[in-house]
Amino acid sequence: MTKTATRTLITPPGIDRRQFIQMAGAGLFVAGVGAAFPFPAWGKSAGSSVLTGTEVNFEVAERPVNFTGKDRMATVINGLLPGPVLRVKEGDTVTIRVTNKLHEMTTIHWHGIILDAEMDGVPGISFPGIEPGETFVHTFKLEQSGTYWYHAHTLHEQTGMYGALIVEPKDASREPKVDRDYPVILSDWTDENPVDVYMNLKKMGGYYNYGNLTVGDFVSDISGLGIKKAISKRLIWNKTRMSPTDFSDVSAATYTYLMNGQSPNSNWTGLAKAGERVRLRFIGAGTASYFDVRIPGLKLKVISTDGQRVAPVIVDEFRIGPGETYDVIVEIPDDKAYTIFAQSMDRSGYARGTLSPRADMKAAVPALDAAVPLTLVDMMGKMAQKKGADGMPGMMNAKKPNHARTEYGPGVDMRIDYPRTNLDDPGSGLRNNGRRVLTYADLKSIDAPPDKRAPSQEIELHLTGNMERFIWSIDGLKLNEAKPLHFRKGERIRVIFHNDSTMAHPMHLHGMWSDLESEEGKFQVRKHTISVQPAQSVSMLVTADAEGRWAFHCHLLYHMAAGMFREVVVA
Repeated sequence: MTKTATRTLITPPGIDRRQFIQMAGAGLFVAGVGAAFPFPAWGKSAGSSVLTGTEVNFEVAERPVNFTGKDRMATVINGLLPGPVLRVKEGDTVTIRVTNKLHEMTTIHWHGIILDAEMDGVPGISFPGIEPGETFVHTFKLEQSGTYWYHAHTLHEQTGMYGALIVEPKDASREPKVDRDYPVILSDWTDENPVDVYMNLKKMGGYYNYGNLTVGDFVSDISGLGIKKAISKRLIWNKTRMSPTDFSDVSAATYTYLMNGQSPNSNWTGLAKAGERVRLRFIGAGTASYFDVRIPGLKLKVISTDGQRVAPVIVDEFRIGPGETYDVIVEIPDDKAYTIFAQSMDRSGYARGTLSPRADMKAAVPALDAAVPLTLVDMMGKMAQKKGADGMPGMMNAKKPNHARTEYGPGVDMRIDYPRTNLDDPGSGLRNNGRRVLTYADLKSIDAPPDKRAPSQEIELHLTGNMERFIWSIDGLKLNEAKPLHFRKGERIRVIFHNDSTMAHPMHLHGMWSDLESEEGKFQVRKHTISVQPAQSVSMLVTADAEGRWAFHCHLLYHMAAGMFREVVVA
């Protein structure tokens, strides 16, 4: 008989349970250890890997896993990690009964789905959470189609509680003709207790950053730049207490990167034969990880993002942030195997899978790209562009943003006076890499937003933080320090993000669409999660058509937990 350790409640010191839920937008995780059990692929466990229809039952429970050679417990739905794929239809009203078999409160958030606030699944905002032994019934009508996903809005997201949600359109002619259709969920797993990960970051922001600059790097700078410029370069970064290698808070030092719940060694495989067109529905389910995705030897035709159709664009590679989804079509030219390669943005590790005509075939796995340090453009925005720091073009006529008084304090490391606005930048590590890389400037929604009104107000939000102390905030204020944002029902609002940090932040507004604007102020693409690069400013339009209380936060789980979160009230 397998023996498992007794589970004990763990909370950060000085914070009680409900306060942590409300501050973090993430519930508490309970630690446990189980017997060795390599986790199966979809369809090889007791649960059904695909669920359809309008009545669905979810059971949230624990299951032993072993991704690294160490026995740990995962949080699973119907015995599966990821959870079952939900395939439902636009126009249907679905009922999903979620039963909590854990020893701790949990939740499920239907990411990107437009629904009533009380069905949204955010503890401390729209409902109290699902307590142990309870069943919560989610009911909502599907007013949209495309690729979405669901996940816990607690730290259980880090331990495996997520899955694909595919809404098939009423009009089948809107769908491209393909021979095969696969969700590809990219995620990160740690053997550590997620609360321990959070507390390690609070002790030292660079706890998992094993790529910090060394004396050798300084000597190399002297050789290439000269001693004066090398010292100047180092002083700039030291002054801001930022690191040019801080791409991700959490790295492969603790993470194993997964594709559809499979480690790189397990190699998830999707069958694909010569002459077939394959649709891959990529879902960014990393809790702290951006992934750069490519399939060597194949072109990627991007056809949608965040469930919304876009004019097709052909690329070699794209970056996907936590919360985002991208649908691509690939055409298989022969009966060879092709590697789906998704390297973490910090280049510390990768997830991988295979497309091949037989399950036993494999292709070569590319070497990780070298990590490219952040540049002055990622720290200074247009100020660096004006000086030609890395030769990148940029718009020079944007007005200087207003910094709130709350940004001046120990919780904020830096402020950007002239953020860049270039949506055609693929981001650090992808610039000029010899491959055609997708940018937001490439994304053009096929369907125009129904609300064409000019905004009646503008709201500026500064994404702020102190990386060494691992404090993350909006306008220098954490969730528990800030008043809710109030949107008048029916109002059209422009929200402008200014990223006053050297890290990218995927910003997710619940309950409403985010219409990203071009640099010229024209509608670009409709999304539910918008990634804001370091020292960058982006704007979006929102129609406040969803009454209630909503979450608005960075989708990096530990940034959200640290305070980069606002409540939005629509009334």
